[in-house]
Amino acid sequence: MMENGSTVVVRFSHGIEECPVSEVSIRKNIVSSLEDGDSVDSKKTLLKSLAASIRSVNDTWGVFSKSRIDLLPHQLWVCNRVLQQWPTRMLIAEDVGLGKTVEAGLILWPLISSGRVKRLLVLTPAPLVEQWQERLRKMFDIRLSKYDPAVDTEKSDFWNTQRQVVASFPTLRADKNGRHDRLLNADAWDLVVVDEAHHMFAHEGKGKTLAFQLFEKLQNEGKIDSTVLFTGTPHRGYNYGFWSLMSLVDNKVFGPKKNETAQYKQLSNFLIRNCKQSVTDMEGNKLFKKVIPQQITFSYSKEETHFYDLMTRFITSGKTYASTLDAQHRGQVTLVLIALQKLASSSVAAVQSALITRKQTLKNLSTEFQGKLNAFNETHFDDEEAEAIRKWAIESHKSKITLMEDEVGSVDQLINAAEAVQEESRVLRIIQVIEEQFHNEPVLFFTEYKKTQSLVLSKLATVYGEKNIGFINGDGKIDIIVDGQKRSLLRNREQSADDFNNGKIRFLVSTEAAGEGIDLQERCNSLIHIDLPWNPMRLHQRVGRLYRYGQQKNVTVISLKNPDTIESIIWDKLESKLGSIMKALGSAMDDPEDLLQLVLGMQSNSTFNELFHNAAENPKSLSNWFDEKTQSLGTQSVIETVNKLVGNAAKFNLSSLKDVPTLDLPQLHNFFVEMLTKEQRRVKEESGSISFVTPDHWIIHRGIRKRYQGLKFERSLDSIDDIAGIGHPIVDLAIDKALIFENNIAYINGATSYLLYKIYDKKTYDRGSVQQKIFAIEISNENSDFTIREDSDIVNMINNIICTHHSDEKKIVPPIDSTIIEKATTHIQDNLMSLKLSFSEPALELFSVLIGTKRKC
Repeated sequence: MMENGSTVVVRFSHGIEECPVSEVSIRKNIVSSLEDGDSVDSKKTLLKSLAASIRSVNDTWGVFSKSRIDLLPHQLWVCNRVLQQWPTRMLIAEDVGLGKTVEAGLILWPLISSGRVKRLLVLTPAPLVEQWQERLRKMFDIRLSKYDPAVDTEKSDFWNTQRQVVASFPTLRADKNGRHDRLLNADAWDLVVVDEAHHMFAHEGKGKTLAFQLFEKLQNEGKIDSTVLFTGTPHRGYNYGFWSLMSLVDNKVFGPKKNETAQYKQLSNFLIRNCKQSVTDMEGNKLFKKVIPQQITFSYSKEETHFYDLMTRFITSGKTYASTLDAQHRGQVTLVLIALQKLASSSVAAVQSALITRKQTLKNLSTEFQGKLNAFNETHFDDEEAEAIRKWAIESHKSKITLMEDEVGSVDQLINAAEAVQEESRVLRIIQVIEEQFHNEPVLFFTEYKKTQSLVLSKLATVYGEKNIGFINGDGKIDIIVDGQKRSLLRNREQSADDFNNGKIRFLVSTEAAGEGIDLQERCNSLIHIDLPWNPMRLHQRVGRLYRYGQQKNVTVISLKNPDTIESIIWDKLESKLGSIMKALGSAMDDPEDLLQLVLGMQSNSTFNELFHNAAENPKSLSNWFDEKTQSLGTQSVIETVNKLVGNAAKFNLSSLKDVPTLDLPQLHNFFVEMLTKEQRRVKEESGSISFVTPDHWIIHRGIRKRYQGLKFERSLDSIDDIAGIGHPIVDLAIDKALIFENNIAYINGATSYLLYKIYDKKTYDRGSVQQKIFAIEISNENSDFTIREDSDIVNMINNIICTHHSDEKKIVPPIDSTIIEKATTHIQDNLMSLKLSFSEPALELFSVLIGTKRKC
């Protein structure tokens, strides 16, 4: 403290402030109070010490955060890792289904409630914006404003008036109407959270995606103080792209042109990779059951076989024609053929619709070319060169018209063959599987195409009733046919997911619109792939809707295949290849299934397209051709990269469990009730919740209510009760009130004394997200041995003391003299390194003394 006229400069634990002299008083230190025998209010000292310990634990672990859902050890561990330093910069590359939104909320609550984060920006893919908004609100009461380009104008000053925003990266990355200028001119963000961060990609030859460029621009302009990125596939097969992504985490440490060996050594400080096989509950029991795959085969009917034979010849002739074209037109034709082939591998209904569209497109083009041809026929030129060009154009247009008419004829054949298929064997086999394996059980279905979705929904509605079906697709509407009548259904994906999870519908048929960002595991553990996407990564994303935290059973996953098709043969070879990759991964890692997703994420989608599209042309040497085309999939270098990546990432495991505090909201209950009792307020407890009238002098702002009914210190997502935790205004206020008690000495029952120390960082200009930590020296009155206790131990210890505490009067006790305090202080100073603090220059301050009296209750 330093006087400066009418003001005084004071160093507090949170920093240095200049205060009016009239507002500052000098308090006697603890040693002097003990020596002078000052009066003691043990209850206030205990509550003050408990409040400090609660806040200390929460700042580091987030265990008392106001969340409606149960918190898992790996999620608390992730929170702890991210909060260890500030500014925080971390890439969290976890397997799907481990609760990234929960981890984000856990990280955010201590930062928001402490005031560390005031300006927050969350960037997500477009379909996940409302999900992030809803989940953070529902689970943590964190309310994000959704970015809307319509309200982002010069006059609205959106980016400065909105302090907590969730925005779609695809929308935001496009610089329209001065959008980027307004974003860059706004105040900096304390924290930016990015979901599916792999979309921020940089390619050595092709350059950077728009998302990457925008984030990098914000970073370079100093508009991002801290960042947390989430992605399940951080490495997309290119080291350049991976180190570029890591440069967005910290460009001083990482970059595509920096030394790789040095970067790998730093990776564990910035990259977290947890997987399903290693996460546990608080007792160390593994959280996830098994995935049980099943192959179900079916055969085509005579009509289906005829259709698919025609389709195969059509695709083959189309490839032959494409080979005669220039690169641009060859690519266009190939894309059409691939689309038709994919549709055909899903259902006749799916490709039939596309063929009808193709026929109409060809007719329109033919009419257009015929019009041009007529114009050329009616025009003649005296100039020989112009006339030659006219005749060439006539022949060219005639040729194109002929090709179109020929294709229309082939397409007509296919459409007629498709119309002959009255029932699809694939769908009939699905009904048979339901009856054999899933009688009266809910089932989730996935397909790539809306027409196949409609086909399956129509059959399910016919057999089991329309009230039992639901759907998810991109536009929230579908047409089905029941009893020969066409019906249109409307439902958004959130409504359908809720109905499925709540048991209102038995069957949910989804396109890839539900492949990410939706939880369907509450009642269902059975999934049927109606068709198989050409990229295996899609399969993992589908299974991730059921194989996630909260799933209580093994997940049965059924794949439907016709073994006579080339797609099925390629899938068999692909699955064998993936099995070999898993064995290679398993030799070095315990969780090959989870690591396989990293391998798949490193593979280009074009590889799988080529596999399925061109396989039929190599029937005699299919195995050799397949091996050649999949050389890059799971090579030794890929395996080594994955092992390096995972081996150098920080990860939760059983050894980490011992560090996770086993505390939760019930440990706040005693403290809060005792604070109300201290204020002479009667607390009514009923069914696990409390009701009370708020002390008058606690009502200091609008967030504090005069009366509380049903405040609950227990997590429940479905409860209508008000969930209490740090971040709840009344709980935060009670902690603040306890921390300003002047009392710092307590007499407690028992033969053990405790000296509580507050440790903080002297470097106030470079504060971490954890502002202070509370530790205790436990002293046995029998032999004066010293034991250091963590803040989580102190919370439990003081809660137990409060339960048995009877009186605040001063007692005759064995002395805690200055010599013991000096020795204890030296002991904790000597052991600061072992406490794993993130402070640059830790400072020590005696916070309170709890003196054991040997008095028996």
